Amino acid sequence: MANDKIYGMHFSKVFPLLIAKAERKGRTKEEVYEITEWLTGYNGDSIDNALASEMTYGEFFTNAPSLNPDRRLIKGAICGIKVEEIEEPLMQEIRYLDKLVDELAKGKPLEKIKRQKCL
Repeated sequence: MANDKIYGMHFSKVFPLLIAKAERKGRTKEEVYEITEWLTGYNGDSIDNALASEMTYGEFFTNAPSLNPDRRLIKGAICGIKVEEIEEPLMQEIRYLDKLVDELAKGKPLEKIKRQKCL
């Protein structure tokens, strides 16, 4: 039931909180957009459109144009829960973004946040 509440929240209410978290730690809105684009396949204009719409947070991830396959390389805890162990697929996608914003706020360089498999 708690997940349904998160999924039903408006994207326009949640995303600005992620930006504010990053900005409090000296990072920028543009960097939050960049990691969101990397994770979801949305571009800046489509993120802005989602912010201006009634889209829910769950819909934002469900309708993502191209979830990055390298997102599975994201490891670590968010709110005391390891993201790689979250069983609910939609909640895992949401927590991936939370984890990336946390890493950004902690000063991790963008090129390390945007994981890539070694070739």
